[in-house]
Amino acid sequence: MARLLSVNVGLPRGIPWQGKTVDTAVWKAPVQGPRQVRRLNVDGDRQGDVAGHGGEQRAVLVYQMDSYRFWRSELDRNDFTYGQFGENFTVDGLPDHEVCIGDRYRIGSALFEVTQPRVTCYRVGIRMNEPQMAALLVARGRPGFYLRVLEEGQVEAGDEIVQVGMGPEHMTVSEVNALLYLPGHARSQLERALRIPALSPGWRGSFQALLSQNESGGATTGNAGLDPASGPPAAWAGFRPLRVVRKISESSSVMSLVLEPFDESHLTAALPGQFVVLRLRVMPDAPALMRSYSLSSEPGERHYRISVKREPHGVASAYIDDRVAIGDVLDVSAPRGSFTLRSDNGPIVLLSAGVGATPVIAMLHALAVKGSTREVWWLHGARCGHEHAFAQEVRDLLKALPHSHSHISYSAPDREDRQGVDFDAAGHLDIEVLRKLDVPRDANFYLCGPSAFMGNLSAALAAWGVAADQVHTELFGPGPSSTPGIATTPSRPPHLPAEPNGKGPLVSFARSGLTVHWGSAFQSLLELAEACDVPTRWSCRTGVCHTCETGLVAGTVAYQPDPIDPPATGTTLICCSQPTGDVVLDL
Repeated sequence: MARLLSVNVGLPRGIPWQGKTVDTAVWKAPVQGPRQVRRLNVDGDRQGDVAGHGGEQRAVLVYQMDSYRFWRSELDRNDFTYGQFGENFTVDGLPDHEVCIGDRYRIGSALFEVTQPRVTCYRVGIRMNEPQMAALLVARGRPGFYLRVLEEGQVEAGDEIVQVGMGPEHMTVSEVNALLYLPGHARSQLERALRIPALSPGWRGSFQALLSQNESGGATTGNAGLDPASGPPAAWAGFRPLRVVRKISESSSVMSLVLEPFDESHLTAALPGQFVVLRLRVMPDAPALMRSYSLSSEPGERHYRISVKREPHGVASAYIDDRVAIGDVLDVSAPRGSFTLRSDNGPIVLLSAGVGATPVIAMLHALAVKGSTREVWWLHGARCGHEHAFAQEVRDLLKALPHSHSHISYSAPDREDRQGVDFDAAGHLDIEVLRKLDVPRDANFYLCGPSAFMGNLSAALAAWGVAADQVHTELFGPGPSSTPGIATTPSRPPHLPAEPNGKGPLVSFARSGLTVHWGSAFQSLLELAEACDVPTRWSCRTGVCHTCETGLVAGTVAYQPDPIDPPATGTTLICCSQPTGDVVLDL
């Protein structure tokens, strides 16, 4: 009989690491006596990175005593204590090669269901003082697994673990883990995994990406399942010339462009929330600028609308505002992106600030076109009336929705702005506004806006008890390095390296808008990124460098051979590469 040996909890705290501060709750400590387990957490336990850990599908992390014994021998250490691997439940029994996704267990008075293997990240390496630990957990096939709480109840060290249900495909945690992380992704196995209802949405999306990769006939290098979700395949490769047929001033700082094909051909109707990439030739002899802009119009095949905020010192936005004219032709990618409206019948909350309204107004258009009977909340924050884009357009759309609600916050209203007419309340849009409005917590929340707005509201929603898989986000505009759990510190904007500019291949940092010639002063692309103060993307997923085969647990870089379309095989992770030709780094 399997048995619960220890219940371990911990709260986030700042840990110094590589000159940064990591906000992490990987330090778990055993508790004595019974402990209540709830839908999202064990009482007294929290997560430092709610995007990568926790939520309904990952409420409880389980690790086995047999793996403790293995790592003691493998690492030649004897200093382990319960909770060493960041787990909530340390158990005797339940090995990864026997437990199946979808299995159900009763522990104490609570009922649990196995949803996915643990997704290892760099924090477990910090906790273990072993930088390669996350990669080793995958390589040795000992990840542990997560439980969903089906019935809340109390658990206590010493409780027996009773299996009360079996996963329908009898697919073990080890098999599912290997299917994603190790080479070889048999179609039959992917389909088998996707038939398991209990499999978490994140892993389901990864396997669907791998299945699409197999169907496209792509090579086996790279792993589409490890990429961030990117939405359905693009309708066309590269760029397509579209003509500007209208320019519309939406506010004092936002300009819309309406784009159509040259001829009678049709465009591909975008999913509400998707974006396109524009290739702008601002200067004849300079490299083209690439900028992503959300589509802000209703889904359709005749035209696209993008809406661009003019930023101080923004070269691309100034070019669009001042120099792009009706009749001009722009290079435009096909719509792409995974920040899209989900199909269900539950309530929906569209939360935005400033020009972050653009993708969510496309969602509002889609709901209005269908005459949706869903409960729809439109919550928007602007500085004042003359900076409030789409105000009348939104009012008209909401009239077409029988169960709609609206709240507009102005942080600095002008004298002519009328409370109760132009806006509802002075101040910023925050969680207290949602509480007072009694916004339903079981809704799907779609957030788009500046990084501070996104970060504050995402964390507040999690603390309010909204499950992580109900919160969908799109960072609008420049933001900080995507480094989950790393405390933000002031940093220089991306810049040319201090070393003399080289004469090698061009290296373009797409998100930072910086293009640099490769030079012999750098040993790797990652070194060049650091020298330019380009924010690198830390990965909570463990990948493998496809150049040196080193396990990557942090500081990974996403490499795209094409500046727009990732290869059919998925984004390749690199750490040590030196470019032999022009490359684009999506950082």
